[in-house]
Amino acid sequence: MISVRRPQSLVSRVLGLVLLILVLGGVLVAGSTWFNGRQAARQAYDRILIGAAIDIAESIRVQDGAPIVDLPVSAFQLLAQAPDDRIYYAVAGPDGQLITGVDLENPIAPPVRGGVRVQFFDDTLDGDPARFVRLTRLFVERNFSGPVDVVVGQTTQARATMTRDLVLDALLPMALAGLALIALSFVVIRSALSPLEALVDDLTARDPYDLTPMPTDRVPQELQVMLGAMNRFMQRLDGQVHAMRNLISDTAHQLRTPVAAIRVHTETAMAEPDAQGRSRALDRLLNRTRSLGTLLDQLLSRALVIHRTDSTPRTPVDLREIALEIAEQDDLATLMPGAELRLDIPEDPVTVLADAFSLREAGRNLLNNALAHGQQPVVVGASVEDQHAVLWVRDAGPGPAEAVIGKLGDRFNRDANSGEHSTGIGLSIVGSVAAAFGGRVDMSKGDNGFRAALILPQAEDVE
Repeated sequence: MISVRRPQSLVSRVLGLVLLILVLGGVLVAGSTWFNGRQAARQAYDRILIGAAIDIAESIRVQDGAPIVDLPVSAFQLLAQAPDDRIYYAVAGPDGQLITGVDLENPIAPPVRGGVRVQFFDDTLDGDPARFVRLTRLFVERNFSGPVDVVVGQTTQARATMTRDLVLDALLPMALAGLALIALSFVVIRSALSPLEALVDDLTARDPYDLTPMPTDRVPQELQVMLGAMNRFMQRLDGQVHAMRNLISDTAHQLRTPVAAIRVHTETAMAEPDAQGRSRALDRLLNRTRSLGTLLDQLLSRALVIHRTDSTPRTPVDLREIALEIAEQDDLATLMPGAELRLDIPEDPVTVLADAFSLREAGRNLLNNALAHGQQPVVVGASVEDQHAVLWVRDAGPGPAEAVIGKLGDRFNRDANSGEHSTGIGLSIVGSVAAAFGGRVDMSKGDNGFRAALILPQAEDVE
């Protein structure tokens, strides 16, 4: 059985990072506190050692040509401030002969450093670590001359205890403060992430078909960026869902009548006993079949255009090339062998930022509409008008009535003169392409005939 690892929450991630920072900081502070505490303990007890050594050195006097020592009580009172530590003292003459002190099997041998009167060093005392100080006092008298060394030592147990106490006294408040900071961080993080929880609740409670924008006025600035991107995505998704619903609805609505007509014509042809009547029924069946094929082509074209205009990146397209391609389309001679078609394009490029496939579909529908309902000759052209790029088709006819022009571009808009071969989808495809690329569709009558034009921003004008 494969175990699925639960994703780590954002709160635990942030708290983990905060805890890691506190631990690293605590380690650094603990190391610094231990070093400083060790130095403070060393300095404190070194002062005790040097004080005891000075007291012993001041008690040395020369009698009958030999140094003697009257050990002062004050020296041992100083060393008694560390009652758990063992002490060592020794006074030696110029020849290294022990005058007084602790006689060990392995006497303490201070390192030799010429000219140094006070010297601290570390060694062991009966196997335990200890700290020592050597103080040299020079005598220049008539019957005695030379240095007398005083060595005082003490084990380091009191130093270690003092260091530990200093570290604990410094770290315990810091540990309590760290715990308080973690608790405060948890509260702050939960408060900062509460807008995310509100967004999750909002999305969870939404209807699956509710793609309206989410409010962004009461969320932090960082979340506004995310919500803005999410709302734009939801808007695009809503457009795709709306287009899909329209396509399904239009397909179901428009296919019902042609399919029923084809069935009726087929039944009539099969039941017709007369050959001439059967031929007429088959002709009607053929016309209905062609009309159904045109309808399916238009529906597919419209679905492709809607999909590509939302998902395909914009690239520079020269409308002169689009006009040339639709004027030279291969199926034109087959569908309308006697069509009189002309091309009118300028020498300079007419460039837009769009999708070439969508523009070709829009241009083909403009041309097919002019060939089906206009008068020849038909002219296909591209031009620049008022700083806009225009792809247009003009026929020599007067065009439809003004009331009809106002409805052109609506889906399945047909009048009594359209005929059964018209689907009413062609100009709606042109309108969808124009809206997708920030343009518009223009229908106008002139002295040269009726013109249908797709007007788009020029490439240099598109931000």
